[in-house]
Amino acid sequence: MPFLPDGPLPPSESPLPLRGVTVLAVEDSRFASDALRLILTRAGARLRRVETLATARLHLASYRPDLLIADLGLPDGRGEELIAAAAARGIPVLAISGDPEGRAPALDAGAVAFFDKPFASVAGFLRLVRQLLTGTGPDVEAGAVEAPPADPMALRDDLARAAALVAGAGDAGYVTGFVRGLARTIGDAPLEAAAVRAGAEDGRQALSRLLAERLMALQPV
Repeated sequence: MPFLPDGPLPPSESPLPLRGVTVLAVEDSRFASDALRLILTRAGARLRRVETLATARLHLASYRPDLLIADLGLPDGRGEELIAAAAARGIPVLAISGDPEGRAPALDAGAVAFFDKPFASVAGFLRLVRQLLTGTGPDVEAGAVEAPPADPMALRDDLARAAALVAGAGDAGYVTGFVRGLARTIGDAPLEAAAVRAGAEDGRQALSRLLAERLMALQPV
């Protein structure tokens, strides 16, 4: 996924606008997590990343992050549960998802903002995070931010995980959501469409073939 810089931050903003901020990101996609890592750590934040509700709860039991970034579709449940628990403790939550229909449930659960993956403007994303941390940031429209490039190895890992999920007997809703989210993050419309049609057996087989093609294309020359 290309990184299209949107220009420098305004002169009034610090080169490390998130210095000293601790962020807990609950995200099961390694590719999306790597994009968050690039944005947040380069802005000075301390980032801790987990991929399940269970592990996130353990983290929240031992410390209070300044911001929780929560994906909605997770391997062991829905992110809305975690959002509600964090919001009840006064922790600001930024919800993210590859499913735009997750916006209303996330905000209803207590998230203060929602972004439909993929992200867009790095400067805009950082401004929003700073606003959320000071309690002055209103929600913004989905699609207002875009992600920088993540490690291609992270993408291969996610595609391999998606292929294994499709081939397995896991929860169909989670499988479809994971693949759709990944497809939207990398801008792969055919893969997203195939994930939507994966409910039927032949659709699942077609999705499996498409994932195999994507993995093959990423093999080192």
